[in-house]
Amino acid sequence: MTANVTAPLDGVKVLDLSRFIAGPLCAQILADFGAEVIKVERPSGEDSRHHGPYHRDESIYMFLYHRNKYDAGLDTRHPEALRLLERLVEWADVVVENYRPGTLEKMGIGYARMKELNPDVILVSISGFGQTGPDSRRALFDAISQASSGLMDMTGEPDGKPTLSGTYIADYTTGYQGAIGALLAILHRERTGEGQLVDVASFDTMFSALGVRLIAELMLGQEMPRSGSRDLLTAPVNVYEATDGSIYVQAGTKSLFARICQVMDRPDLAQDPRFATVDGRMEHQEYLEEQIGAWVAERTVSQVARDLDEVGVPYAKVASVAEVARSPQIAAREMIVESEHPELGTIRMPGNPIKMEKTPPMVRKAPPRVGEDNEYVYRDVLGLSAEEWERLSESGAI
Repeated sequence: MTANVTAPLDGVKVLDLSRFIAGPLCAQILADFGAEVIKVERPSGEDSRHHGPYHRDESIYMFLYHRNKYDAGLDTRHPEALRLLERLVEWADVVVENYRPGTLEKMGIGYARMKELNPDVILVSISGFGQTGPDSRRALFDAISQASSGLMDMTGEPDGKPTLSGTYIADYTTGYQGAIGALLAILHRERTGEGQLVDVASFDTMFSALGVRLIAELMLGQEMPRSGSRDLLTAPVNVYEATDGSIYVQAGTKSLFARICQVMDRPDLAQDPRFATVDGRMEHQEYLEEQIGAWVAERTVSQVARDLDEVGVPYAKVASVAEVARSPQIAAREMIVESEHPELGTIRMPGNPIKMEKTPPMVRKAPPRVGEDNEYVYRDVLGLSAEEWERLSESGAI
C-alpha cells in the first residue's frame, strides 16, 4: 500500500471506549483511514482479551479490531478516573462507545456531560436495541440480535431449526454502520460546526437487512419460509456435490438456465415449457436440482468449474476458511495484512475491504497490548506531569 499518502481522516481524534466487536471495529475503520484512535480499557483488559485461542499469551481476538490504535489502561472505578476520562473527551472529535444505554450516565460521563466538556463532540453510541424504545436497556450480543431481528428464523433448511450465522454478522454490520454514522457526523460538523449523537442499534441493523422477506410481510402480508441454500426468488440455485467437494451454482435466470442446459447437453430441459418462466422453474426446482446434481456428481469441482466458465454460469467452490485464506484472489485484494509487534512478533489480520484509489487504508501500528501506550496517552496527549503520572500509576488508576 502507498505509505506517503495523506489519509482522509488525518487529524481526526477518536476516543474508543467500546468493547467486544461492533464498537472496536467502528473505531478501527476510522483508524485505518488515518484517525488517531485512543482505546481506553480497564488495566486487566476488556473481556475479549480473556477469550482464547491465544498467541504468546495474548488473545488473537484482539488482533481483529484494534490495529492502528493507542491503548491506555484506566480503572474507571478509581476516584480520579473520571477526570482523566473528561480530559480525553475534551481532546476527542469523536467518542465511540457500546455500553448498555444509561451506563455512561451512571459513570458521570454521559452525552450531556460530554457536550459541556466539548460542545462539538460527536458521540457514536452503539447498542443492542438503541437509545430509545421499550427494549433499549436490554443486554444484547450478536446471537441475540440475530434471533430477535428475524434473521435467525429465516436462516437454515425449511424443515430444520432456525440457524445462527457462522460468524458475528450482526456485530460486523453494526460496526460498519457506526463508522458510516461517524463519517456523516464529521461531514456535518465541518459544514455547520455542530456535533451530534449517532445512535446505532444492532437490532435495527439486522432488521434493515432482512430484504425481500420484510417487504413481502409489510406489503403483501406474506410470510416467506426458510429456503436453505436455495435462492429465495429464482431457480435452480443450490449447492451440489461433486466427486471431490461441494460447488454452489447460480442458474436462476432465463439466460443462465439456458446456458447450464447447454453445457449439460440437455436441450430437452431448455425447451420444456414447464421451465420457461421463473415461476415454472421455482415450482419444479427439486426436479431441476436432481438433474443438475446428477451431472455434477460425475465430475470433480474443477471440471464443473471449467464447464460453467465456458458458458458464463456463476459458480463457487464451497471453500473452507483455510482454502480462501490462501487463495490468489485474497492476495491480490490485499485482504490479509501484516504488522510487527515488538513482543508479539508478526501479526496477520484481515485487511480492510474498502479499497480507495487515492487514499487507501493503511496499517501503521500493530494491535496493542492493554496499557501499552499509557505514557504517550497520559504524558504526551493529556500533559500529565511526571509527578502526576507516577502517583496515578502507583494508585492503580492507570
